[in-house]
Amino acid sequence: MTSVVIDGAVARRTVVVVGNGMVGHRFVESFVDRGGLEQWIVVVVGEEPRPAYDRVGLSTFFSGVSADDLSLVPPGFYQQHGLTLHLNDEVTEIQRHNHMVVTAQGRRLPFDALVLATGSYPFVPPLPGKDLTGCFVYRTIEDLEAIRMYAQRMCADGRRVGAVIGGGLLGLEAANALVNLGLDTHVVEFAERLMPLQVDEGGGAALRRRIESLGVRVHTSMRTSEIAADELGAVRTIRFDGAADLDVDLLVFSAGIRPRDALARACDLAVSERGGISVDSACRTSDADIYAIGECAHAAGRVWGLVAPGYDMARVAADQILNGTSTFDGADLSTKLKLMGVDVASFGDAFGADPDALSLTFSDPVANTYKRLVVDATGTKVVGGILVGDASAYNMLTAMVRGDIATPARLDTLVLPPALDGAAVSVGADGITDGMAMTSMVCSCNNVTKGAICNAITEGAFTEVGQVKRSTKAGSSCGGCMPMVTQLFKDELRRAGVAVKDDMCEHFAYTRQQLFDIVRIQSITGFSQLLRSHGRGLGCEICKPAVASMLASLNQGHILDGEQAALQDTNDHFLANIQKDGTYSVVPRIPGGEVTPAQLITMGEVARDFGLYTKITGGQRIDLFGARVEQLPAIWERLVAAGMESGHAYGKALRTVKSCVGDTWCRYGVQDSTTLAIQLELRYRGLRAPHKFKSAVSGCARECAEAQSKDFGIIATERGWNLYVGGNGGQRPQHATLLAEDLDTDTLIGVVDRFLMFYIRSADRLERTATWLNRMEGGVGYLRRVIIDDELGVCADLDAAMATHIAGYECEWKATLASPERLSRFRSFVNADVPDPTIVHVRQRGQIRPASLEEKLVTIGARR
Repeated sequence: MTSVVIDGAVARRTVVVVGNGMVGHRFVESFVDRGGLEQWIVVVVGEEPRPAYDRVGLSTFFSGVSADDLSLVPPGFYQQHGLTLHLNDEVTEIQRHNHMVVTAQGRRLPFDALVLATGSYPFVPPLPGKDLTGCFVYRTIEDLEAIRMYAQRMCADGRRVGAVIGGGLLGLEAANALVNLGLDTHVVEFAERLMPLQVDEGGGAALRRRIESLGVRVHTSMRTSEIAADELGAVRTIRFDGAADLDVDLLVFSAGIRPRDALARACDLAVSERGGISVDSACRTSDADIYAIGECAHAAGRVWGLVAPGYDMARVAADQILNGTSTFDGADLSTKLKLMGVDVASFGDAFGADPDALSLTFSDPVANTYKRLVVDATGTKVVGGILVGDASAYNMLTAMVRGDIATPARLDTLVLPPALDGAAVSVGADGITDGMAMTSMVCSCNNVTKGAICNAITEGAFTEVGQVKRSTKAGSSCGGCMPMVTQLFKDELRRAGVAVKDDMCEHFAYTRQQLFDIVRIQSITGFSQLLRSHGRGLGCEICKPAVASMLASLNQGHILDGEQAALQDTNDHFLANIQKDGTYSVVPRIPGGEVTPAQLITMGEVARDFGLYTKITGGQRIDLFGARVEQLPAIWERLVAAGMESGHAYGKALRTVKSCVGDTWCRYGVQDSTTLAIQLELRYRGLRAPHKFKSAVSGCARECAEAQSKDFGIIATERGWNLYVGGNGGQRPQHATLLAEDLDTDTLIGVVDRFLMFYIRSADRLERTATWLNRMEGGVGYLRRVIIDDELGVCADLDAAMATHIAGYECEWKATLASPERLSRFRSFVNADVPDPTIVHVRQRGQIRPASLEEKLVTIGARR
């Protein structure tokens, strides 16, 4: 726009921004950054009672994140820049003829330029009953507060069933909110799969399994016909065409969005046939002084429902108003999200729309991961893909789609799990930044390139990743690019000659592996000694338990002796697992799941006499819940007398070696898996490590002990034993990798010895074997060369370390019972040896003891 000059000075004109959402605020930021306040006054009108906030992260509101935490506006931003912000007000009319907007509160705001950032509204299907009490939409913090208040009231009345109509991006976010509120949650989707616009059939199946594993019930291919009310007029039942009704107590509609273009329609601005304010490549509407950006705009042939294209439009509009030449010609719809803790990514030509495109897929229904890679007809360039369950390769693959990184010759390495074939395959951010062009897009949400990040690091002499984030805004929206940003930061520091260290914490300028070697080689026996010689300060909750684990791994005395005791976390401090009600659980070791009748009787008597809840664990042990601190020694004494010992369920140590019955009983078994499992568990009991580790032995290829999901697992063959390593259950499950085949028992045990000791010495703090192996340069091939081929000449040292552990093992319960000094810590109060009879413990599962089978049958019958 041409500047107006009055008496030789440039008169400041006014730009009014209608909407203070994410995109509207980004326009204001871009306008300020470009120096627009020298010539323009900025006035913003927002309908909501608070300034712009992160709508993408809205579901975190139910997991403890406050509205202030979600804010995108730094404190004092508007005052500092002299901006005017009218909140809790709504523009009701645009008077194009006299360049004026009118608000619901009676404000009349003149403008020279007008920016419409009105966003979208949630689509609610025109169903009978859609406006009943208990029906909500999921769009604003006010919506979430209303949902929370209603959920709290209904839960107080014993009603706990919630449902979401819509299984897309926002629908799963809404479902996550209901889960966080403690509701039994259902997701209803009209299409045949969840997220039909982002994932294909295979991805939808993996996503469904992941979501259902969290306790959410998914209903696809469901056409809703009516929402029925209860006797009080509140939502009660969802009715479907051709399917059974679903009774619910709360319902959230999240069936898509529609552009808010009513203001534009009312003042005769051009609007797309299917909705959205029509704009050109400059984001200008049919009125040259009015712009539209974000989800309310129909730009480059469509309405864009993601925040990144909205941010691009905001930058273009700001530049155009300030006489720039930027244009919006479309955007990349690639997206990476974490929905209910599940990674989902879709990029490029995700569905292979090009008829000549080729697809590679990898599906793991056990780990619930799915990868689809779409390449061109020649197979030499990645053009798109879908990732579910593991999106670690997203940044690299999208860079390949843009042509910033060459597609490798072996396409299978891009979809197969890391180290599956022994090759060193990295599909994360590490090691790929050197091959990226400076124009490569790193943060698509904020349009930040590699060059912008590298220049900011160099010019700002940054020493922390947080400085890069604040300066460039890379990683400040969805956060998916932070691994790449971090790697670029480290690479730039290295190129500048700055040593990049992965220090354990502020008190030790060493990695966990370096610190372990210091303790081992210099025979350090205490934390204070290590801190004086190689650290600074007093230590913290990071380094203290980490060093305690190192000392325990090197057999430096009982963990409750002297200074060692003060380093332990709560569980190790009392040699038992603390529970949510403040009591502890006791888990005796039952090697291989093999237990005598006398030991079973003792455990039953202990549970009865101390009023403990008992449960068979997934690791073939018996867990005794509900013991108070002062009761622990008395419980241990009776268990030890029966020939039992600590199962180390409280420590970063070996938990169990699970087994099947093997050839002793099973008609399919080819080796004695139970005997080997017992031998291994007794050999490695009490072995402290960077993290807990688990094992299993299967007597045949039918794999009843599930050995391939363990840190080290063994499967019998007719010729010996196959050894798998680096498996993992939990939140990021992965299969173990085959390390060696057809080993005899003695050779197998020797290799496992070395594997465990090498892991203990070289893994990071709190790092499971799966993560450790994934980041190991050379993968399982390198591991094989080190612990089998002895490429580094360390095998004799590893063998000796394991022999030292085995020779020095003692049951920590038994050793504690033999020491009055150690026993002195097991008391409820410092100044009293007796428990407080007024203590009330929280009831578990609604009862003091588990119901009997007869009681459960009676309860089930009553429900029916």
